[in-house]
Amino acid sequence: MIDFTDWPQHLLATKYWHWLLSGWGITLLSSLLVVAASTLLGLLFAAARMAPAASVRWAAGLYLSAFRNTPLLVQLFFWYFAVPGLLPSGWTAWLNSPHSFAIGPLAVSWPSFEFVAALVGLVLYSTAYVGEEIRAGLGSVPRSQTQAAESLGMTPRQVLRHVVLPQALARIVSPLFGQYMNIVKNTSLGMTIGLVELSYRARQVEAETFQPFQVYGITTLLYVLLVIGLEMFSQHLQNRRQWGHTRMGRA
Repeated sequence: MIDFTDWPQHLLATKYWHWLLSGWGITLLSSLLVVAASTLLGLLFAAARMAPAASVRWAAGLYLSAFRNTPLLVQLFFWYFAVPGLLPSGWTAWLNSPHSFAIGPLAVSWPSFEFVAALVGLVLYSTAYVGEEIRAGLGSVPRSQTQAAESLGMTPRQVLRHVVLPQALARIVSPLFGQYMNIVKNTSLGMTIGLVELSYRARQVEAETFQPFQVYGITTLLYVLLVIGLEMFSQHLQNRRQWGHTRMGRA
């Protein structure tokens, strides 16, 4: 028989809960920043992949091959270990030292070099995947609709905004959010270069408490909560969205 009255003594101490939740906060923050940056850069990347100029398409294809065909872990090592060796020594010292800058009355601390390197690596890696999803959505809109809009006198910008983008976004919500979920999971690789995110904190807590079941059970649950949150938001957008549909009314 299992005596459930003994469970409280096996729970983690409050200090370790704080460690895990602080790491969870870093995971959430870095994920949001990577999602926002990779989406904006992904739009530019998708435009480059569909550009009329062959040289632009070739450059975008080279970027795609470089970042999708090399492991993310190697890329993170490159930004953290290799790139600083190319910088002047003064820059490297500045990047690795704590400092802050003022925004009006607020003093904002500059993030650690581990955070910056992880963010750069994750953004550049994720942009290749997010950009391909956006390109696929843009390419799925029939050319005849673009031609029809142009025949009505719409400018290329108006065609993109009112005809192409609404339909493309309607098609890529689910796969795009699938990439966002991958971004959340990929942040765990940041621990290899010292990013103090959830996986890093879990290792610290497990090393002190020797309670791997509790530590990694809670860590798994926290990751699941983030992914479920994204999944629910994706479903909400698909159920409530008005873009990508044509409303029919009486004349």
